[in-house]
Amino acid sequence: MPSAREKYDDMFRSIRAARRYVHLEYFIFRNDSVGSALLHLLHQKALEKVEVRLIVDAYGNWKTPHPLAPTQLDSIRGLGIKVELFDPIRFPWLQNLYHRDHRKIVVVDGQFAYTGGMNVADYYLHGKERTGEWRDMQVRLEGPVVNEFERIFAHIWERTTGEQLDEREYSAQEEMEDGGTVVTVVNREPYKLSRQMRKAIVAALDAARSEVHIVNPYPTSTRSVDRAMKRALRRGVRLKMMVSANMDNRITPEVVAVRMKKMMRQGAEVYYYQNGFHHSKTMTVDGEFCTVGSTNLDGRSLRYDYEVNVFIFSPETTKELDTIFARDLSRCQLLTPQNFKQRFSLKQRIVGRIFHPLRGLL
Repeated sequence: MPSAREKYDDMFRSIRAARRYVHLEYFIFRNDSVGSALLHLLHQKALEKVEVRLIVDAYGNWKTPHPLAPTQLDSIRGLGIKVELFDPIRFPWLQNLYHRDHRKIVVVDGQFAYTGGMNVADYYLHGKERTGEWRDMQVRLEGPVVNEFERIFAHIWERTTGEQLDEREYSAQEEMEDGGTVVTVVNREPYKLSRQMRKAIVAALDAARSEVHIVNPYPTSTRSVDRAMKRALRRGVRLKMMVSANMDNRITPEVVAVRMKKMMRQGAEVYYYQNGFHHSKTMTVDGEFCTVGSTNLDGRSLRYDYEVNVFIFSPETTKELDTIFARDLSRCQLLTPQNFKQRFSLKQRIVGRIFHPLRGLL
């Protein structure tokens, strides 16, 4: 689902049909029109005796201009919705600033799971003044793989609330066919599974034989991923990377620019998306398999945060993502040595070089 309208419409339909439970886990859940509509729907399901649990990252909630305030959290609980903030920031707050829950997961009755890069916010529908249109990618999953997302949610819920969810109760009631598609869930958790995501991405790049397409908003990368990209380029793999000309934060665009210049010199094709902010986190390999999830190719996602990606071994699904990628190329400008200096001023290039050594923390 490459648009928020598709994602929200589809997810709302699934939640309306829920009979047992709805579990939601988000980095940002804004107190805006979309958030209000979703909370209203969840309230209706709670009245129907459907169990509803919602967990929102405390830092993600704090940083948004429209957070769920403490009084509103109490009101939401009064609606029959179990809602909690993950790891509230308290003194000494610095230790809480790392290891944020950056995942986006919705599980409905053990039948459907949604994951990807989309939070709950109306700017996915209307864009932002600074960035323009907001693009992202989300997938809906069915079959046995849904139980893995339920286990991920149950673990973070127990850590936050102390409530242990019975795996037999909160899972698919019957075995479902997955149509033969192999789907692997890669879950990154600090300390316990801290290197899982990096290893999976490196393995995907090392498996590439001909072509890799990457869309990522903050591809400042890490050393292991950098090396895997270099190895792919040396093998003759055609590596195409798509990043946004407009971004939603400061400093990072300059750091990304330095990184993209290096990738360009190494032989990668770097495309700057011009039509708003592309927040998607996708990669396709050789037209054979792909990954979609919450993981940015930066130090925060790969070294610190809780993240989840699905690796889908399906030429059909991969072709869908490649088709979207090809369509988006018409809205991009290829980065060249000639236009690099035109795109980035001397000040921006200096800022990028200064902060580039700190890219693992950005």
